[in-house]
Amino acid sequence: MRTSEDGVPPGSQWYDAEAGPLVRPYAVTGGRTQAAPTGARLDLIALVAADNGVADPQGDALLGPEHRALLALCRDEIQSVAELAADADLPVGVVRVLLGDLLEAGCVRVSRPVPPAQLPDERILREVIDGLRAL
Repeated sequence: MRTSEDGVPPGSQWYDAEAGPLVRPYAVTGGRTQAAPTGARLDLIALVAADNGVADPQGDALLGPEHRALLALCRDEIQSVAELAADADLPVGVVRVLLGDLLEAGCVRVSRPVPPAQLPDERILREVIDGLRAL
């Protein structure tokens, strides 16, 4: 193996002891690039919540550390896929694959935010409030 003058192999000069172990995204997902077909849309604004009815998944041997990290993040509050990716410091594609695994295991629930077109019109709400005040 070739080494430079300081005894470091070529290409490794960018890594240091403080960086910690480097795990490639394909290793985290087992080489998969798509989530399992669960029927749920895992786009950036999909909301993810931990399913409280599931027994403690921490002991599940099938869950890796990244799965457990995502579960911990969405256990406290409902978060979007984009927020989970940012908080877990993982690429969105990796988070989608991991969430697909968690969906299949029944550990999380995924829902869609209410589209603005389905929200009540602000004008109507103001009229209702004014009507209630008039009583």
